[in-house]
Amino acid sequence: MPSRTTSDSPETPLRVAVLADSDTRWKWGALTARRIAPDASIDGLLLRGRATPTARQLDEVGVRAASLREVTAAEFLRVADRDTYDVVVLSCVGGTVQAMLHGLAHGLDGREGRRPVTVTGYVGVVYEKLSDGLLLRHGADVVLANSTHDAERFRAVYEGVGVDADSVVECALPFLGGAPYERSDERPHTVVFAVQPSVPANRADREYLLRRAAEHARRHPEREVLVKLRSKPGEHTTHIEEQPYQKLAARLPGGLPDNCRLVYGHMGEVLDRTDLLVTVSSTAALESLHRGIPTAILTDLGVREALGNHHFLGSGCLASWDQLDEGLLPKADPEWTARNGVVADGPYEAAFDAARERVATLVARDALPPIAPYYTLATAPGYLPGVLSRHGLDPSGAPGPGAVADRPASGLRRAVRAAVRDAARGAYRHGVQRVAPVIRRMGEL
Repeated sequence: MPSRTTSDSPETPLRVAVLADSDTRWKWGALTARRIAPDASIDGLLLRGRATPTARQLDEVGVRAASLREVTAAEFLRVADRDTYDVVVLSCVGGTVQAMLHGLAHGLDGREGRRPVTVTGYVGVVYEKLSDGLLLRHGADVVLANSTHDAERFRAVYEGVGVDADSVVECALPFLGGAPYERSDERPHTVVFAVQPSVPANRADREYLLRRAAEHARRHPEREVLVKLRSKPGEHTTHIEEQPYQKLAARLPGGLPDNCRLVYGHMGEVLDRTDLLVTVSSTAALESLHRGIPTAILTDLGVREALGNHHFLGSGCLASWDQLDEGLLPKADPEWTARNGVVADGPYEAAFDAARERVATLVARDALPPIAPYYTLATAPGYLPGVLSRHGLDPSGAPGPGAVADRPASGLRRAVRAAVRDAARGAYRHGVQRVAPVIRRMGEL
């Protein structure tokens, strides 16, 4: 079990910070921290931005931390030193990870020294921007791969640009779990349609999927059909949702039948009563397959990279609503699930042994080598400065003039700042969900 040795105590629990920029990334980061350092004291640092999770979203995730607060990038870099934390889990979009790595590296100025062990990875299925996302994460001490399949792809990308791939460590998604599936006669056969914020993106496709879920409920009045939503109107998740299903359901001709309804809540609790999980390409499919629940990956809109359902080729789970209407219950291919992190050799918990060992080894060192991302001003002079500037850092990784960490504020100042932030987020959401779709439709005329 990772621990640090000090003169005061031979085994002091690790101090871990999880930097997250959305609800799903907080879930992945916090649970990953629990897997790799079970007894650690975990502080949650929520990066201030458009997708900063609300209190309701955090409560739904259900992961507790010793402390939880919003920070700017500059504030994070100010507190993320070895005297404060032993491990930093960067659970953010790739560009943010790269910026934070350069910011942390700036403090040591290319020298070996005391610093936190840096850990990063992906929150789910990696079906797009593989090279871009991986190279933006390069430089972390540990880059977690959620399956054998991912680990092989990750190493190939790093080796392909001529950099060390030893940072890639195979594990599994940290939130897989729950009781194995058993059909119960004490409740209705329950079909859960797990929606996604941005897949599919356009209104017509989303209306089609919702209509088919409602029609499935009408065809099978003995069944219960649940449309599992990710967020309430006005909230944001990892991806932007321009066409919320709540609004589409309100405009659905004939409405939803009595045995079809919208639900929120923890995905694991919803899966406890699920007999068939239906989705386009949600990570919920992996949670469902891990439990042995029949899982359908929809082909109605095609099997396309843009939808992410191509990731499930060979899984045995591809199906259409027509087939599901006729009673199909897909059976997953065990070889596919094993390679994709759903079924591991031995106990599921053992999937994190290598990551725990790697982190423990690095934490035990008095000094760590410099953080050395692949992207530098020598390898990507036309790309890296833009990535850093979006997070208030100059090309060297130092905080720019407008990115100094906030000084302690009075109660009134904090209240005013919070009100301004909430108003700004509201304006952003209005632009995304109301104005942008109208402009897009006008452009198509």
